[in-house]
Amino acid sequence: MAGEDLKSLIDRIIDELVAEGFEPNVMLAGPSFIEHTAGLLRGYGLKVYKIEELGYDAIITDSKYLGQIKKASKRISIEPLLVEGHMWEELKNLEA
Repeated sequence: MAGEDLKSLIDRIIDELVAEGFEPNVMLAGPSFIEHTAGLLRGYGLKVYKIEELGYDAIITDSKYLGQIKKASKRISIEPLLVEGHMWEELKNLEA
């Protein structure tokens, strides 16, 4: 998975929340999401909470509105990016 793709995805989610008038400051993330993004997450200043049930997903939210307003949070998944990355690796191996 390309780090730039993931960074772009997280940036877009944060920008959307800010455009809606929220201040995203918390990420609820599954262990697999954290495993694949640990280095990248440090640069965002989000408070990250590990939630086992989220797996490859994460939720970015404004803690002031957590659970109160649905549009104050956005859920993302890195699983599709991982699948796409593996597919490109397999195609490269076939060409060799």
